[in-house]
Amino acid sequence: MKYQAQLEEIKSLIRSSQRSDDAQARVVMSLKKNFVQFNWVGIFQYNGKELVLGPYNGKLPVGFEKIPVGRGICGTVAVTMRTEVVPDVRADARYLTCFDETRSELVVPIIKGENLWGEITVDASVPHAFTRDEIELVEKAAQLLSEVV
Repeated sequence: MKYQAQLEEIKSLIRSSQRSDDAQARVVMSLKKNFVQFNWVGIFQYNGKELVLGPYNGKLPVGFEKIPVGRGICGTVAVTMRTEVVPDVRADARYLTCFDETRSELVVPIIKGENLWGEITVDASVPHAFTRDEIELVEKAAQLLSEVV
């Protein structure tokens, strides 16, 4: 994997966190600082009926602090529990416009056991921003977080 150093950093940040919310915040910060094209990284937590904004790095997504299941890309992932990569958000009618500068989006479910716990959402300021290695890194981060949430 191309981003082995970043993955090791994420593992270390999670291991050194004493609380789940600290681990989540540290993962978000690590992903945002290591990838200049990521303009927003955040975690949405599933409360049984909707996704609720947790730790994030970037601007506050006003009006999107809660997302109903089934609505938008995040809401779709809550239903399918599968990673969604949107290369160009302007071409996907499901995209909920949080930030005008976002051009592509990656949403990765955090699955605890067989249930959705939440999601890592990454917005990028360029279309087609996410490489296979970056997607794999975020998926591994979600898997690691699932062990501590």
